Amino acid sequence: MNRTITSIVPTHTVKEGGGFSVRRPVAMGRLMSPFLLLDEMGPVVYGPGEAIGAPSHPHRGFETVTYLLEGNMCHADSAGNNGDINPGDVQWMTAGRGVIHSELPQDELLQNGGRVHGFQIWVNLPAKDKMMMPRYQDIPSANIPFVESESGDVWAKVIAGKALGVEAVIDTVIPITYIHLRLQPGAAYVHPCDHDHNMMLYTFGGSMSVEGRRLEDGSLGLLSNGRSFSLVAGDEGAECLILGGPGLDEPIARYGPFVMNTREEIVQAINDYNNGELA
Repeated sequence: MNRTITSIVPTHTVKEGGGFSVRRPVAMGRLMSPFLLLDEMGPVVYGPGEAIGAPSHPHRGFETVTYLLEGNMCHADSAGNNGDINPGDVQWMTAGRGVIHSELPQDELLQNGGRVHGFQIWVNLPAKDKMMMPRYQDIPSANIPFVESESGDVWAKVIAGKALGVEAVIDTVIPITYIHLRLQPGAAYVHPCDHDHNMMLYTFGGSMSVEGRRLEDGSLGLLSNGRSFSLVAGDEGAECLILGGPGLDEPIARYGPFVMNTREEIVQAINDYNNGELA
C-alpha cells in the first residue's frame, strides 16, 4: 500500500539562539514522533560582523542533528568535543544524560559575512536511553554517501537510513531515516520504508506531489502508513528532506532544552544544571 499525505503542516518564522531566524513547522513535537523539532536555518546572507549562532546552552534526553548546506559553524561542548561544521557536513549530538554546548559562526564568517542555510532537527530518545552517556558524531560531507538515479534526474544524500540502494554511515540510537532529496523537473522517485515507521516530507525548494497531493516550498507533509511512497517533482523541480522513524509511545515532559518523560525528571534536570552537575 502506497502512503499518502494525511496532513500538511504550515511553517512559521521564529527567533532562536542568539537571535537568528528559523522556519519551523507549527506544533511539530506533538505531531511527528520521534521528531521533536525541525528548523530550517535561513537561507540568510550576513554582512561582516552580523553572523550569530547559539551560545552555550544545555540539553538532556534527546539528540540534535545539524546539517549545513551553506555557511559554516563551530561546535564545542562540555564533554570536550569541538569541531567545525562546513557545507554538507552533519553533526549528530546525542545529549543523553546531559551536555552543555554552543554552535557559533566560524571566525571567517563572522568577520567577512556570507550566506548560511541549513537544518537542525531534534530526535527524541526512548526512556531507557535518555540518561545514556553523551556522544558526538562529526561527519564531514565527503564521508556521507550520496547517489544518483541511472537517469540522473534524482539525487539523494543519505544521512541516515537508506535510499536508492545506498546506506548511511551514521550510527543512530533508534532507526532513523534522514534523506536529502533533489529532483529535476518532472522526475519521479519511489521510497520504500518500514510499514510502521512514521514518515514525513519537508519541501524547501520547488514543489512536488505525493499521490496527486501537492507540497509547496516550506510545507511539511505527514504521511499515512504503508511500505512506500511516490514523489513527482513539479515543473521547477523539487528539493526536500525525507524524515522517518518509529513512533515512541511514551509520555513527553518538555521544558526548553530538556525532554524527559515526567515532570519530576524535568525538575531534576533543572536542578542538575543549576548545581553544575550536567556533564
